[in-house]
Amino acid sequence: MKTNSRFWIVVLVVVVLGFCIGIYLQDLKHKESTEAAWRANRFNIARFNKIRDYNLKMTPSNWRFMRDSIEQQFDSLMILRFRKEMDSIKSENK
Repeated sequence: MKTNSRFWIVVLVVVVLGFCIGIYLQDLKHKESTEAAWRANRFNIARFNKIRDYNLKMTPSNWRFMRDSIEQQFDSLMILRFRKEMDSIKSENK
C-alpha cells in the first residue's frame, strides 16, 4: 500500500478531532459531577448547621434524653444486624 502525505494529514486530522471531542465530552461530565457535588455539599452544610444549632441549645437534661435515644437506636441497629446475619446463615444452610 502506497501512502502519501495526504493520507497522513487525514489520519492526523482524525486523531486531533478525536482528542478534541474526547476532551469536550470529559469537560461536560466534569461539569455535571461538579454540580452534583455542590448540591450534595449544600445539603450536608445545611444539615451540619442544624446539628450545630441543636448542640448549642443542649443542656444536661437534653443530653440525657439524647444519649438514651442514641442507645435505643444502637440497640435496634444491633438487633437488625443480628437478624440479617442469622438470615444469611439460614440461607447458606439450605
